Amino acid sequence: MKKLTSFGPANLMARSPETHPLTWRLREDGQPVWLEEYQAKNGYAAARKALAEMAADDIVQVVKDSGLKGRGGAGFPTGVKWGLMPKDESLNIRYLLCNADEMEPNTWKDRLLMEQLPHLLIEGMIISARALKAYRGYIFLRGEYVDAARNLNRAVEEAKAAGLLGQNILGSGFDFELFVHTGAGRYICGEETALINSLEGRRANPRSKPPFPAAVGVWGKPTCVNNVETLCNVPAIVGNGVDWYKSLARPGSEDMGTKLMGFSGKVKNPGVWEVPFGITARELLEEYAGGMRDGYQLKCWQPGGAGTGFLLPEHLDAQMYAGGIGKVGTRMGTGLALAVDHTVNMVSLLRNMEEFFARESCGWCTPCRDGLPWSVKILRALERGQGTPEDLDTLLHLVNCLGPGKTFCAHAPGAVEPLGSAIKYFRHEFEAGVARPQGSAEAKPQAVGA
Repeated sequence: MKKLTSFGPANLMARSPETHPLTWRLREDGQPVWLEEYQAKNGYAAARKALAEMAADDIVQVVKDSGLKGRGGAGFPTGVKWGLMPKDESLNIRYLLCNADEMEPNTWKDRLLMEQLPHLLIEGMIISARALKAYRGYIFLRGEYVDAARNLNRAVEEAKAAGLLGQNILGSGFDFELFVHTGAGRYICGEETALINSLEGRRANPRSKPPFPAAVGVWGKPTCVNNVETLCNVPAIVGNGVDWYKSLARPGSEDMGTKLMGFSGKVKNPGVWEVPFGITARELLEEYAGGMRDGYQLKCWQPGGAGTGFLLPEHLDAQMYAGGIGKVGTRMGTGLALAVDHTVNMVSLLRNMEEFFARESCGWCTPCRDGLPWSVKILRALERGQGTPEDLDTLLHLVNCLGPGKTFCAHAPGAVEPLGSAIKYFRHEFEAGVARPQGSAEAKPQAVGA
């Protein structure tokens, strides 16, 4: 199989609708695919089928049977989530929200889709809204994605002019309005209830659940929140069927379909590619990313963003799906991997990560509000070689106290997962930051380079 990179020029002959449902329409020059070209490439055919031939419940069942899971990191079954929306027809004000607040460090997959294939997302939202009986949708977009906002807004206007959005879409009797809403730039808005609060003009704090958004969401109405990549899978599932979609994954994978995955760091060919679930991390690193750059050795890697735990080179044969990565001790996350090379000091790397997570905490609950800055303070001391013998025990205590189920939302557990794994595999680098008696010849840890 030929190597693909989805940013910039690519060998389009290696992509096809049968194997690359998300990316086969990409242009070789990297320019956006606008309405005329998108329709020439079978665009909106699935939406026409859904509106003309399928009942809302049928669409939900097809997505449920396909095994599609959320692509934002949590991996919750999409069809099951859709099924949580109330059946009461009197609740006729419903909302579909697209979570496009892509702020996970080392993750840029949704940006590719929104900048280059904006109509794919719009088509996915039309079909999804029909399934959910939602009359209005919002794309909650990371404010820094200026190009994505411009392209999405143009695509929305094109769709409106073509009768694909608005009243009585394609003569089906279905009404759906879509708006692009840019956020103020907060990582916590990736949590769906914080996103809802921000959309309403409130402070972006997560809400207590239950009630869940399916019952009480935007302005108190039933609401479904899905990730960009999740929604972009819907047209191909509706158009090509469940069996075809399931056949895309590698044998042994419990997750179905394809996934946008990537590798960054000191690799020869950093990028993002559409690959089948179940591909090994080694294949992704060596065949797609081209391996490590000359002179650099792989020290460790993260499988899916800064909120996932570190793994060692010996774990590269793990299959890239939720269960496959779970077997080696961490989470799949967003599927955008980071290669850490041998020149990087783990104390400095973790200090940088925890500073980000501490800054992005909404401050709503005490463990997160106070625990993350505490970890930063300790890591800074260790980085300077001024730590105490008790510091490692304190850090591990924080990893435990900020773990899953002990904070208001998943922000703090994601923040401390890489910290716990780094201490597990590279404890000696943290111990090297403990202050030595004056005159000791032991070297202090070197800060990571810029």
